[in-house]
Amino acid sequence: MGKLTKKSKEALAKFDKNAAYPLVDAIQVVKNITYTKFDASVDLDVRLGVDPRKANQMVRGSVTLPHGSGKVVRVLVLCTPDKEEEAKAAGADYVGLDEYIKKIKDGWTDIDVVITTPTVMPKVGPLGRILGPRGLMPNPKTGTVTMEIEKAVNEVKAGKIDFKVDKTGIIHASVAKVSFDNKMILDNA
Repeated sequence: MGKLTKKSKEALAKFDKNAAYPLVDAIQVVKNITYTKFDASVDLDVRLGVDPRKANQMVRGSVTLPHGSGKVVRVLVLCTPDKEEEAKAAGADYVGLDEYIKKIKDGWTDIDVVITTPTVMPKVGPLGRILGPRGLMPNPKTGTVTMEIEKAVNEVKAGKIDFKVDKTGIIHASVAKVSFDNKMILDNA
């Protein structure tokens, strides 16, 4: 194991590693031990005790956090020209079709979410090799392939997060920032 820094030792001294804290107290502990100069994320890790290799025990979904995630989300909407105004009005950062498909093929992935309509999926399909490994590929199950562009963009901007159980049966999700007050973190968790 690497050497502990002075600030790490101070943080470890502020709480008991072997104690189980209720969520309200755990939030205060996280606020007390944070020493970074940036606004750190508060992550929630839940061990479910399921075997994700069995199809009937797979846990995945999405939820909109009541106070948002604290992150600025860059949204790309790939749609036909008749839906572009709706996407811009909803607050999408980038709206278009052919020019963005070409940019993505050239290596541009400076976005967090891609939302598209079912009618343009045949054009978006070949981008799967680029978008898939980065987790950006639009999918009807996660609500990113939809005819209701405005609703999808608003949900993503409001703090919608997707969660999925990993191969060890644990869900990891970032639910807030340390700068949120305790009540906001508790509501999101």
